[in-house]
Order: sequence, then structure tokens, then C-alpha cells
Amino acid sequence: MKKDSSNLFDIFNYTVQILFTLMCIYPFYYILIYSFSDPQQALKGVFLVPRGLSIVNYTTIFKLDNMLHSFGISVLRTVIGTALTIACCTWFAYAVTKNELYLRKYIYRFLVITMYFNAGLIPWYITMKELGLKNNFLLYILPGAVVAYYVVLLKTFIEQLPQALEESAMIDGAGHFKIFTNVIFPLSMPIVATIAVFASVGQWNTWYDNYFLVSSDNLQTLQLILYNYLTDAQRIVASSNMQDLNRGLASKISPDSIRITITMVVTLPVMLVYPFLQRYFVKGLMLGAIKG
Repeated sequence: MKKDSSNLFDIFNYTVQILFTLMCIYPFYYILIYSFSDPQQALKGVFLVPRGLSIVNYTTIFKLDNMLHSFGISVLRTVIGTALTIACCTWFAYAVTKNELYLRKYIYRFLVITMYFNAGLIPWYITMKELGLKNNFLLYILPGAVVAYYVVLLKTFIEQLPQALEESAMIDGAGHFKIFTNVIFPLSMPIVATIAVFASVGQWNTWYDNYFLVSSDNLQTLQLILYNYLTDAQRIVASSNMQDLNRGLASKISPDSIRITITMVVTLPVMLVYPFLQRYFVKGLMLGAIKG
């Protein structure tokens, strides 16, 4: 009787988890199949498979002005910004674990304070402008070089590593920089991968700095351009349909198909990052948060 109850509970448990997983996955799947559906047929409803498989939505989006260039800017921002954040935060976290660093406790506490207090939009704007970051690509990568939350996770993780490893390296004549690059950094890959996910997603999704401080078309990011197009979907539809009519084409796009395709274009790169770093993600986050 006890075994039957256990089996029944397992069946119920797996069923609930599978249903919950499907509930989480289906919205992304729906956006995907809708974006690959014929715009007019999709208006009748999409459920499990695309209606009238078509790539007209994507061809319309990528024909928009400055789209490919802005995509390249966003990719550069994400790659360079994430690499710089990892490099600066890991070295900073390692430095504040060393007693040799003068006033290290006060430096660390000052950094942590920035997690709770924010100067606001106007001081931020004035500071960025005075630093010469307006209409400058460095605006996308320098302000996020050191992030307090990442430093806290890294410092906590590094402090849990065996002290004997550093002592052995020092006996062999290694300095702090060599110890960091050859010992600490390789052992910190779980938490580094976790931070890489956070930083890359943050860089990819951020658009407000572009909105407030960049007026040059050559520095526009994909997110801001798509945001503007998202709010102006009706105009894009009218323009595209008129071009198709002039070329004698029957296909017509709709505002809904444009909005959903834009959402897919912005979301897909983020979704592709997680599978490659998933095996590090949970382990790094848990280990980095064990101690306060």
C-alpha cells in the first residue's frame, strides 16, 4: 500500500512539473511559430505549428534602416562589455580579499553602499557627459566595468577557496598577479560563468544609455531601434505593404506580426546564451552566496 501511494505521488509530481515546464516554455514557442507564420493566416490563430510557413516578417525587419549596423553595435557592446566586466570585477574581488590592500575593508564597504543608494538620472547624465562619454562607444562598456553585486559574489567565492593553494604558489615564487591568473581565476569559473550570463544579458537588453546620451546613428544599438520600431509598427506595416503592392506581391504583414518578430529578434540571442553556461550557472550562484 505504501509503495502504491509513493508511485501515485511520483506520477502526480512529474505531471505537475511537466505541465509547469510547458507553461514556461510555450510563450516563447508561440512567439517563435507566430514569427514564422504567414502574417495574414496568423491572424486566424496559431497554436502548435506555424500557419503558412514564411520568413516575410524577418525579411521586413532586417530591411529596416540601420538594422544590421545596430545589430553589430549591440554584439560588440555585449562581448566587449561582458569581458571587461568579468576582468575588472574578478580582479577587484581578489584584491579586496588581500590584507595587503590598504583600507581594503573601507573600499569594499564603499562599493557595497552603491548597491543601496543611487544618485538619480540627472546626476548620472551630467557625470557621463562631463566624462566625455556622450556619443562615445565607451559609454556602453566603461560604466558597467565594476558592478557591486558581482564583486560580492566573486569575493565570497574566492574566500572559500583553500588558502593552501595560494601559499603553495607563493612558495614557488608566484606573485599576486600570477596567482590570480593561474590559480584563482581558473578555479572561479563557476561563478565567473554566472556573472557572464548576468552581464551579457544586461548589456544586450540595456537601451536607456543609448536613448539619453547617443544621438549618432553610427552608435545606435539594436534594442533602441527595435523599441522605436515596436512603437511604430503600424507605419512599418503600411510602408512595407505599399512596397509589396508596387512590386505586385500579394503578401501583407500585420502590426502584430511585426511586434512579435521584433520580440523574437531581441529575445533569441539571450535564450542561446543560457544552454552553454547552464552547467556553471546554478553551482556558481549557490557557492557564491553561501557566506555573507
